[in-house]
Amino acid sequence: LTETYHMSFYMQYLAKWPEYFMATRAPGSERLTGYVMGKVEGVGENWHGHVTAVTVSPDYRRLGCAQNLMKFLEDVSEHVHNGYFVDLYVRKSNDVAIGMYTKLGYSRYREVIGYYSGEENAYDMRKALPRDVHKKSIIPLPAPVHPGPND
Repeated sequence: LTETYHMSFYMQYLAKWPEYFMATRAPGSERLTGYVMGKVEGVGENWHGHVTAVTVSPDYRRLGCAQNLMKFLEDVSEHVHNGYFVDLYVRKSNDVAIGMYTKLGYSRYREVIGYYSGEENAYDMRKALPRDVHKKSIIPLPAPVHPGPND
């Protein structure tokens, strides 16, 4: 499951990066089936889109919904912000999500020690965008790192 946030967190993101929000609905219904939210950050060749959250209702999983939401965020990162890559954090123990992101073209860039409340490590997974011609943004780091101020 996606981490949950306070409403003020969602509203702050929506106000600052509205282009990075998308929600999907069930056909012929008002029922939400999933959403993605993100942001753009970094400087120079570290300029990138970041997936803050992507979630799909259990009834709509394995139907390509997450793939479509991720594609939307990647397109915004590439065509609106001209980013070098897209990144996301995933719990090291979440094999299902890691498998899905790998199928979508993401690779493990680094392991971040204690990223989740100091209790669980995360993988920072990345997908290079066309601007990163030499794919420098996805060359994996050789050893785990501790979270920095931008993580």
